[in-house]
Amino acid sequence: MKAEEFISEHKMVWKRNPRTGQTKMSWRCEAGPRAGRTVANVADCGVRLDVAKAQRMKKTRARTKVRQARKAKKTKRVNPASKLVRILNKYR
Repeated sequence: MKAEEFISEHKMVWKRNPRTGQTKMSWRCEAGPRAGRTVANVADCGVRLDVAKAQRMKKTRARTKVRQARKAKKTKRVNPASKLVRILNKYR
């Protein structure tokens, strides 16, 4: 039996650490409260969300979404680690 048969709602992806710039394997949650997010452990996909943190991020996002979008776009275009992650996940 393959591991994918047991873990059908999660898949392995490459992830870039923003602080160190290194790439490593991670899990992408396909279902649950963290669907679409990359997490270090599969068990983190089912962890309950922090409501206070979500509300704080909602306010921050409302204020800085244009600046965040510009920075993210530049990082994905320029940073070699981001380019590598995109290439690795494309053929996965």
